[in-house]
Amino acid sequence: MAALGPKYLELARKLREAIFQGVYGEALPPERALAETLGVSRDSLRKALDLLEEEGLVVRRQGSGTFVAKRATFRTRLLGFSEEMRALGLQPETRVLLVEKGPPTPEEAMALALSPGEGVLRLLRLRLADREPMALERAALPLWALAEAPQGSLYQALEAKGLRPVRALQRLRAVAAREEARPLGVEPGSPLLHLERVSYLPDGRPVEFVKSWYRADRYELLVELA
Repeated sequence: MAALGPKYLELARKLREAIFQGVYGEALPPERALAETLGVSRDSLRKALDLLEEEGLVVRRQGSGTFVAKRATFRTRLLGFSEEMRALGLQPETRVLLVEKGPPTPEEAMALALSPGEGVLRLLRLRLADREPMALERAALPLWALAEAPQGSLYQALEAKGLRPVRALQRLRAVAAREEARPLGVEPGSPLLHLERVSYLPDGRPVEFVKSWYRADRYELLVELA
């Protein structure tokens, strides 16, 4: 089977997990020693560190080394959409637009750390609050975690199997609505918040890869910084 992508992407994923698990403490080993320990070239290591630096996970100081960034912490329990909407006093609703099983895309395999031969469950869902479209969500989960689409909350279904995510790495950016415009009930070109998230179990395994498009006129992200 062909490689899933450049080697440095897989290396970045491994380093990211090690950082989250506190393997390196406050500082990573020197590049030469780290490359030898991981059995990779220094060029691949530098590219992986470049990516982690862009994500804000590490800080590289000339002549001093690479340090784990002191990150802001979201001080609340990781919530699914339904739980989040209820916490805001809104009534959540989900319309399942597509359910399929199959081999992962290269992006899904990388995000979910899947081995060749493992499959994923994909869900395309329209999320509503008080009967109004709020978000369009594409989720991919390993089949070992969930083999069938849940009737209700995805996180509750995972929790019932002892697979509740406890933390996540999430990216947020502004985009203009394209094919998402129609299901969300907005005009093409309207501003949306695009969230991309990988959620992890207590043992560090990724269990969920989600891309969501939220209506910017109905949703805002509040983060408490510490």
